[in-house]
Amino acid sequence: MRIAIAGDLHGAWGDADEQLLDRLQPDAVLFVGDLSDGDLRLTRRIASLPYRVAVIFGNHDRGSDKSGGLLRQQLVLLGDCHCAWGVRRWDDLALTVVGARPFSAGGGFHLSKAVEAVYGPVTLNQSVDRILAAAASVPSEEPLLVLAHCGPTGLGSDPDSPCGRDWKSPAIDWGDQDLSIALDRMAVTRIPDLVVFGHMHHALKRGSGYRKSLLRDRRGTAYVNAACVPRSGLDAEGRSLLHWSWAEFSGSCLTHLSHRWYTPDGALRHQESLPLDAPLQC
Repeated sequence: MRIAIAGDLHGAWGDADEQLLDRLQPDAVLFVGDLSDGDLRLTRRIASLPYRVAVIFGNHDRGSDKSGGLLRQQLVLLGDCHCAWGVRRWDDLALTVVGARPFSAGGGFHLSKAVEAVYGPVTLNQSVDRILAAAASVPSEEPLLVLAHCGPTGLGSDPDSPCGRDWKSPAIDWGDQDLSIALDRMAVTRIPDLVVFGHMHHALKRGSGYRKSLLRDRRGTAYVNAACVPRSGLDAEGRSLLHWSWAEFSGSCLTHLSHRWYTPDGALRHQESLPLDAPLQC
């Protein structure tokens, strides 16, 4: 099973992305949020993709509307594709995507006024319970894959950690606390196979390098921060490249996890992979 993962789009999505998907033909396509600042045209375009699509919205997707009206419009457009606090499953694919808290901005736990207007005043413990309930519905023969906008706390507090705050001193762990608690509780009965997220851009502020974006913890759970922003660029020869994160499973076993840079015609030009046989981290 081959899964393509799109990092934070921030409005940058077009024909080249869809043509590349047509060439790659993944079994499912995941979007980690921050599609745009509430552009309904882009939301509609993602929802109409002819693939098995799962989406979780990020903090930018709520735009500047604090009433929740824009959020509701986007949720209607995505329909079942949006899996926050629930699951996205397909009858013809052995995959159930578990959704974490939607519209997260990281930094522990917080709901914006717009999110509360749509979902109500959800507490941290209620969020944990919702994530756990979704995870409990995943069949044992399928991977346990969690889709979030921001990753969990516990992956490090350095600026280059997967969820490390790099834009302000001191550097701290800027992950989601409810997701971390939920993953810990899941692991009591079943260790999550893969956690997919974005939000924390790969390129650090002030040109101070790049953050760690592929790792496994001591339990064996793999994590990918897909937020390569911007997702497009040029190689040394001036050729256009598009970024996708990529995961592959054999049954419920994760066999491959990487960042990939493709030319628009589908040629793989560069790949950064997580060695799945390496010593466990964290």
